[in-house]
Amino acid sequence: MSAGNSERIARNFVERYGAERFRQLLDQLQAGVSGQTIADDFAVSRERVRQWKNAFGSLVTMYQVHPDVRAILDEVARGRG
Repeated sequence: MSAGNSERIARNFVERYGAERFRQLLDQLQAGVSGQTIADDFAVSRERVRQWKNAFGSLVTMYQVHPDVRAILDEVARGRG
């Protein structure tokens, strides 16, 4: 989705629901609240929530190594492993 399109959708959202509800929506999306829960909250379909989700941001997944495992790598690097 283009940045201009995302901006248009965001402005339309704020015009219809208000800035506070926009903040609430973004907080819910960031917290991983289910689409159905958000849909119920805004009285819209899950499909509409999916469209908002795609318009307002992106899902980022990353792999994080446990600190104790990272410590083993550090030990090996210092010649203790």
